[in-house]
Amino acid sequence: MMFDFVDRPQWSKAMAVFDLETTGLDLREARIVTACAVEIDQDGNITGANKEWLANPEIEIPVAASNVHGVTTEIARANGRPAIEVVGELLETLRGFFARGLPVVAFNAPYDFTILHYEALRHSLEPINDPRPVIDPMVMDKFVDTYRSGKRTLEVASKVYGVGLEDAHNATADAVAAGRVAQAIAIKYAEKLPADLNVLHNSQIEWSSNQDASYEKFRRGTSPEFTIQRGWPLKL
Repeated sequence: MMFDFVDRPQWSKAMAVFDLETTGLDLREARIVTACAVEIDQDGNITGANKEWLANPEIEIPVAASNVHGVTTEIARANGRPAIEVVGELLETLRGFFARGLPVVAFNAPYDFTILHYEALRHSLEPINDPRPVIDPMVMDKFVDTYRSGKRTLEVASKVYGVGLEDAHNATADAVAAGRVAQAIAIKYAEKLPADLNVLHNSQIEWSSNQDASYEKFRRGTSPEFTIQRGWPLKL
């Protein structure tokens, strides 16, 4: 995949991408099943080792989750590595990216980073308490194209921005697609996005909060008690 070499933020030219496939949606209780954390270049291609993990989550993987990512309890037990090893290596890999100043792209970042945070605590490992800089294409997409109707999933965003996603819910496929969507947004909406990476990170905290507040207000029209847990890129 080749991107046009137009004026684009520097942060879009070298980044890492991160995705988890898990046992469920509960941010405190979900366990990691598969994961990807790799670097991509300015064209959205993986550079260096293609790193993907398969963990034994040490609990039953619900059928609903297996139907999404394709990994059953039997597969995870037979072929997965101990969860503590996978979580530890993920933390080390992500810390390495952040130490180098590389932004880490994660679509709906609070899902991946919060689950990893609680997995770290579960295994008595030191969590990443302030992951930064993070880029969240879902938050950016809602900011630059606020009034577009329809869902805001990775599959939809990939189509909107012309990014191929042929193996959805494979950790590597999703991670790379998220990175390419972020790069496509950076090119198309360069004038609307901060050029400074730290400013971009802090802006996404504000954008996410505003988006949550807007959705909460909408839902309270029919469910007065509806509340969204705030937080980006962690919901703790």
